[in-house]
Amino acid sequence: MLSRSVLHLARFHPSKSVTSRVVHHNWLKVNIRSASYDHGSSSRSQSDNAGDGHAFSTAATVIGGSLLTYLIVKKLKDDSAKVYAKQVVSPTKDIHQAHNELRKDLPVYAMEDIQKHNSPASGIWVTYGIGVYDISSFVPKHPGSDKVMLAAGSAIDPFWHIYQQHNTKEVLTLLESFRIGNLKEDDVISTKDQDNPWAGEPKRHPILRAATERPFNAEPPPSMLVDSFLTPNELFYVRNHLPVPEVDIKEYELDVEVELNGKSKSFKYEDLKKFPKVTVTAAIMCGGNRRGEMMEVKPIKGLPWGPAAVGNAQWSGVRLVDVLKAMGVESDEVSHVQFEGLDTDPTHTPYGASIPLSKAMDPRGDVILAYEMNGQPLNRDHGYPVRVIVPGVVGSRNVKWLGRIIVSKQESGSHWQQNDYKSFSPSTDWDTVDFKSAPAIQNMPVTSAICSPASGEKVKAENGFVTVKGYAWSGGGQEVIRVDLSVDGGNSWVVADLDQVEKNTGRGRHWSWSLWTAKIPVKPGQKLEIWSRAVDDNYNGQPETFKNIWNLRGVVGNAYSRVKVEVK
Repeated sequence: MLSRSVLHLARFHPSKSVTSRVVHHNWLKVNIRSASYDHGSSSRSQSDNAGDGHAFSTAATVIGGSLLTYLIVKKLKDDSAKVYAKQVVSPTKDIHQAHNELRKDLPVYAMEDIQKHNSPASGIWVTYGIGVYDISSFVPKHPGSDKVMLAAGSAIDPFWHIYQQHNTKEVLTLLESFRIGNLKEDDVISTKDQDNPWAGEPKRHPILRAATERPFNAEPPPSMLVDSFLTPNELFYVRNHLPVPEVDIKEYELDVEVELNGKSKSFKYEDLKKFPKVTVTAAIMCGGNRRGEMMEVKPIKGLPWGPAAVGNAQWSGVRLVDVLKAMGVESDEVSHVQFEGLDTDPTHTPYGASIPLSKAMDPRGDVILAYEMNGQPLNRDHGYPVRVIVPGVVGSRNVKWLGRIIVSKQESGSHWQQNDYKSFSPSTDWDTVDFKSAPAIQNMPVTSAICSPASGEKVKAENGFVTVKGYAWSGGGQEVIRVDLSVDGGNSWVVADLDQVEKNTGRGRHWSWSLWTAKIPVKPGQKLEIWSRAVDDNYNGQPETFKNIWNLRGVVGNAYSRVKVEVK
């Protein structure tokens, strides 16, 4: 699998060797014999459908993430599966070591036996530690089954070495319920002698609240968001999908390929800085911002973000339209601009996303290749040395550590473009979801959030009023024109003051958030639920409840913000 992926990268980067790239992930030298997979004729067809450079969607995300997480949600619904999971025969009481323990009640298989089970016809087997697992019955039910097949007849150890958040009792117990045998000692893959891909992670501000450590995903306390219009770099939320790459600026190159006219060019860092420098003030918001509130309706697969997976900054760099025009690109209404990061998974598949070409080529769209954030060079967590900033668009399209741009008739074939960051009906579940039926999220909906006081806080009234602060933002460049607050279930409303807003940008170019303050009349001892709702200049507003917009990925969560407090 790894060897095929390396060949795949070399094929689409014929001018340079894979090892000449300037990214250092500390990926390990994996036992290629154990990690091999016969793709047969499927690779080309996948590439044809998804666009060159994307034949291998992110196996690590599916194998180390979606597969077992979805498997838990799916399988635990089945009572018989619960019983079966309890009957797992393990020689150790520590389920975290079960995959490394010999099951004397099960047969021993050589890796050559497992490699034969790499298709639905032959059965789908994988190994972990010395355990052999048959997941044949599960794969057809998984929405990303074609990606799961990248691990068929192979070991998941290299992936789980990266996605360590799956080393939990629940996941490992469930995995053991699929165990059918033991792997021959000579064929066991070990990650003990592998470099630690997380060893080069940057230092972070201790006030950031981590949702996951590896990869690092964290947000600041909401109350700190409203302290300044521009979010300090060290307090800006961090959303990483893979280890942070270490980039040598002297060797950095951004590859630009235009499939529409056949042109290609590599830009050094200094080459990019020769284009006119521009600065754009824009908020970036994770698609899962406020997912934790949506999870209160019913469970969701995803990080339990609070309201602070958002930040506002001044981004400086060069206009993407200037770079593309220099490559002879002309705008149209059907093409796409694909972005690939220098962060990659164990198969060397990069993080990727895309936006419509019309957005990229619109001078009023303000899409830039940024190398500065709030007047400082980008730090590593935020995309050093270059990232794309796509104002008004969901954070997942603002690809960091930018390594490659492709102008194509096809949108990105990346997992994060095709099988994630899409929203569905509240009635759609993992049994019925069809990711291809929904467009990838681009512009975000109007939203607001109460950042101070915090829910559960006891607040002090001053002159009969409690001060409430928060932010409001609308995607697509729409201006927030009003924020309303209520403490009586919507019977009456107070209009907040918009304290800090971006001015003189022109209609349709309000990329930054607005900070607001409201004074709410209260009585001592009163228990309140404070609501906030924002309205933009298209008179779009927020829905009242998360129940009506719940979706299985927990994205675009923009229901009324609600905070319960008690007045001292």
